Amino acid sequence: MAQSAEKLGWLAEKVSAGEIETVLVAFPDHYGRLMGKRFEAEFFVEQVAEHGTHGCDYLLTTDMEMEPVQGYRFANWELGYGDFHLVPDLSTLRPASWLEKSAIVLCDLEDERTHALVEVAPRTLLKRQLERVKALGYTVMAASELEYYLYRISYPEAHKQGYAGLEPAGYYLEDYHLLQGTREEPFTAAVRRHLKASGIPVENSKGEWGLGQHEVNVRYAEALEMADRHAIFKQCLKEIADSMGLSVTFMAKPHHGQAGSSCHIHLSLWKDGQNAFAGEESYGPVKGSKVFGQFLAGWIAHVPDLMPFYAPTVNSYKRYEDGSWAPTRLAWSYDNRTAGFRVVGHGPSLRIECRIGGADLNPYLALAAALASGLDGLERNLTPPPIFQGDIYQARHLPRVPYTLGEAVEGFAQSAFAKEALGEAAHEHYTHFFRTEWQAFNRAVTDWERRRYFERI
Repeated sequence: MAQSAEKLGWLAEKVSAGEIETVLVAFPDHYGRLMGKRFEAEFFVEQVAEHGTHGCDYLLTTDMEMEPVQGYRFANWELGYGDFHLVPDLSTLRPASWLEKSAIVLCDLEDERTHALVEVAPRTLLKRQLERVKALGYTVMAASELEYYLYRISYPEAHKQGYAGLEPAGYYLEDYHLLQGTREEPFTAAVRRHLKASGIPVENSKGEWGLGQHEVNVRYAEALEMADRHAIFKQCLKEIADSMGLSVTFMAKPHHGQAGSSCHIHLSLWKDGQNAFAGEESYGPVKGSKVFGQFLAGWIAHVPDLMPFYAPTVNSYKRYEDGSWAPTRLAWSYDNRTAGFRVVGHGPSLRIECRIGGADLNPYLALAAALASGLDGLERNLTPPPIFQGDIYQARHLPRVPYTLGEAVEGFAQSAFAKEALGEAAHEHYTHFFRTEWQAFNRAVTDWERRRYFERI
């Protein structure tokens, strides 16, 4: 509460001085996109900060094209598509320095009548898992490493070209390459500067393995704050690119034959200011606590149950190629980039890096999945499989991640664990959401099909 009051006081001062004129009031949808409204700053301070605002509940039933999809219990034509309540979380209030005289705040969604949290909202799902963690006496520290591709073409022009033949910002593989990174620095420096000025501290940026592929890493934080940083990060990068006549994509696999874009999630549990993963139990060459081993075991075990939360689109599954830097099999190892679960650090810095998620994931859903899985490991005292050493791409005996979104969705739909962990309503809601995405793809006629069959079939 004290932090919220301090943030609101800061905003009131900036508004009075004429330095802030607009407040973006936003929430993440299923895809992790930020939806919401822009408010005159004076009105936000006087009314919205305390009372919130409203949004149409169809926003949690739309597809990528903003078409309302039928078949949801939560909202539909029969129910009339009413409102839910947007409640600003003032602890998230910060400048949006990449926009002129603007601030941004993220919201929780509540039922208009009962004021209970909307159970199917992504931010709610993460908060519910964090409540379970808190009940056990832990806090969660997390970081999400996002990769993206940068192009020397504006979004409108890319759209006109059907997103084909786009010129990447780089013309050779630039992983850690400073010279090529310098050529992209006008964009990347602006990103680092504006993230920092917007209360999202940055650690570094670097070139990645694809043509024009890059990564900007922000500092780790408590899990909900990290998810909020992730969502704002993507909004910031897209809008900076748009303002510079460039474009970025967070597709998991925008190009055949090049590296996919990942979202590596680093996570550890903490208690009384100490890393609860640190300990002297032996897990092969790794020293950690029983909590570490149990959490790791649960996280690995339940990837098949919650896979759509790490890989939510049809394109996500194109990334899982052997020898491509993306993990294809469920195993853990120490400091081994072929592993789906790469354990890094030691002692107080010991943490689990899950490399399965793509840059297209929704951070709230992915972190909720990680916590639900790890907590099950704690509650059932699970033991992780033996550490794997070597090239996991060659370990054909290990279980593989699903090949398609369709396969992953059916695993999710049939999972008793997913239903229990998320609650029946949320499980049904997201089953319908992911099935709808898969069905939309199956109905589409692709350029690949026309090139292959138009003349020669």
